[in-house]
Amino acid sequence: MLAQALLAEGVAKLQAASIDDAPRDARWLLAHALGIGRDRLTLVLRDPVPPAQQAAFRQAIDARLRRQPVAQIIGTRLFWGRPFLVTPDVLDPRPETETLVEAALQKQFATVLDLGTGSGAILLSLLAERPEATGLGIDLSPQALQVARRNADALGLGARARFAQSDWFGAVDGKFDLIVSNPPYIAEPDYATLAPELRDWEPRMALVPAACDGSGLAAYRIIAAQAPAYLAAKGWLMVEIGLGQGADVLALFAQAGLRHGQIIADMSGRGRTVIAQAT
Repeated sequence: MLAQALLAEGVAKLQAASIDDAPRDARWLLAHALGIGRDRLTLVLRDPVPPAQQAAFRQAIDARLRRQPVAQIIGTRLFWGRPFLVTPDVLDPRPETETLVEAALQKQFATVLDLGTGSGAILLSLLAERPEATGLGIDLSPQALQVARRNADALGLGARARFAQSDWFGAVDGKFDLIVSNPPYIAEPDYATLAPELRDWEPRMALVPAACDGSGLAAYRIIAAQAPAYLAAKGWLMVEIGLGQGADVLALFAQAGLRHGQIIADMSGRGRTVIAQAT
């Protein structure tokens, strides 16, 4: 079977299951099965595909039909121009989160704390762009920390990135020029309405606050209350937020004594990141 016929087969299956972006997903999965970059797929569409690679592609399509995210199937996700290992133990790094990275890189920092680091995508992206900086990533999940350490080593950042298991600031010492976080912010009543790719395949603890109060703001209350004690003078706190949470998070930061609060929009114009500065 030629690659173009195999691709058409995969697209048809995904479209029949109402998978969004079926052609894109099928192309990514076929490139993965063939062991080539996505940018080279067009060059091999008229080539025959060996049986083993046909089977690998069909297995990947079946996984996608079960609504497993593409990044988990292929095992990696590009974030801020770099590949990150992705497993069911961590959130799939999304393009919208690059808004936080972009905002952070506009500030000066030498030390970074990443709360709920997951795959380490935010922390490691920042360290990769600032060769003089060091950072600490904390997470409650030991499995997530294993993924983050693997990503740090793969990117050559193991010497500048430390990781520790902690429930927010519980195991954190010292002060930092920059504190970042993409905390769980899905309100409990909204969890059941999430797309299956999120609800069924990504870690619940990274989506819904453990101390859920129904609003999705529980994690921000903890961060706002405790972060000032760990921020260096004029250091910055930056967090990703959910839909419509910007004003509430901004108010929490102001109540904690942080200043220069700002809501930063993502590529779609939606408020995505809240930042504020210590005195």
